[in-house]
Amino acid sequence: MHDEFLCHVTAYGVCDGRRIGVPLGTYRAPTLALALWWLRDRASWMAERLDPQPDIPYLPRGALTPVADDAPDVPRVLRAWCADDLQQELVADELAAGRLVRLATSDDTTEYELMAESVDALRMQRAAPPLVVPVA
Repeated sequence: MHDEFLCHVTAYGVCDGRRIGVPLGTYRAPTLALALWWLRDRASWMAERLDPQPDIPYLPRGALTPVADDAPDVPRVLRAWCADDLQQELVADELAAGRLVRLATSDDTTEYELMAESVDALRMQRAAPPLVVPVA
């Protein structure tokens, strides 16, 4: 069992023709349950900022406008992932097995990525001797 997990949230966009990543948060979770909680919390946090409720008092009237029905709906995808118990179990199983988990969704301009991996698995990868294949 892997006991500690490194979690990241990043937004990627294109600036000056180059793909740029903007870190939105990192958390070193001491347990699997806290890693899953943090990923769900960050997904909800992003969804709320991308698609706030129109009656929030700090938003000026007319600040929000509807988007086209066929526009990518990142907040809906993030909220659906948070509410999907089967997806949460699959993520937990992958992390517990020491595998990297990457969840990504995008709209027209930005890709949003949630990632988690076992700190133990990272340490084991660094400790393993590199695979060297001779080239003829």
